[in-house]
Amino acid sequence: MNNPVAMRDALLKKVLDAMHENEQIYFVTADFGSPVLDHIRSNFPSRFVNVGVAEQNLINISSGLALEGYKVFTYAIAPFITMRCFEQLRVNLALLSEVRDINVNLIGVGAGYSYVVSGPTHQCYEDISLIRSLPNFKFYSPSDQHTAGALIDCCLEQKGPKYLRFDAQVLPALRENVNMTSMRDGFEILRSGTDGVLISTGYMTHTALAVAQNLSEQIDLMVIDLFALTDFNRLKLLESITGKLAVFSLEEGFSNRGGLDALIGELLKTARTKLTFEGIGVRPGYSFELGTRQELHELVGIGENTVTHHVKDVFDIL
Repeated sequence: MNNPVAMRDALLKKVLDAMHENEQIYFVTADFGSPVLDHIRSNFPSRFVNVGVAEQNLINISSGLALEGYKVFTYAIAPFITMRCFEQLRVNLALLSEVRDINVNLIGVGAGYSYVVSGPTHQCYEDISLIRSLPNFKFYSPSDQHTAGALIDCCLEQKGPKYLRFDAQVLPALRENVNMTSMRDGFEILRSGTDGVLISTGYMTHTALAVAQNLSEQIDLMVIDLFALTDFNRLKLLESITGKLAVFSLEEGFSNRGGLDALIGELLKTARTKLTFEGIGVRPGYSFELGTRQELHELVGIGENTVTHHVKDVFDIL
């Protein structure tokens, strides 16, 4: 798959292929489509259901199918599949998976600001914190189509509920193919560096690479794409950042609200490292401004220019 495609289509194509081989795969959507989804519906009408604009029922039906032994893919817009039905996620998936073997894979499309013109109702800054709060959930946040497509194995082989946080836009590929060792580790080093580390997830990995390039003549920055926000190789990640002066986390979600900054901060604290740590995320609040994604990012503190100056200022102090 060399041509740029949306993350959802990269995964849905793998789901379509897998449904030809495995009759235990079921697909449920909340009135949300895609070109690839049309093929799934036409090829497997008996294993496809559209519940309509009813995300709470989406989770109810998906958990029921999982109890019958199906491997379920559940598909909706990211803020609606996480926030509109949070109680169902807690009771029917997180709690139920404590006592029963179920396999439900939530595909949430529209991470962060990827629905740029739709405003804060369709933008999603809270889901990292919310899903991280649920025991038994696995959480994946890919940065490009190749990692998104490779998640099919995690979805089919791993038990329990999972949340896949997908960007709605077609993003440039950051790798030519998937490193299977990195998939097992849950992260990949996309750029080596000796001075500091940018640990990012999703769209912000693109920003991290741009920031590292902007500062390349002054600061040598490593960029780590962390796409598994629950089951990643913590020891190997810590080994990767040993000897650096500072670590920064970059997320397209609210800062200081239990997101990636809390995850990395706790990791460094538990390991008793003496690294300077700065969490960079969206300033809490809702904006109704219109503009490009880059313009909106600058307004809320996660734009390329803002992050570049932030990192430089920290190193000037160090």
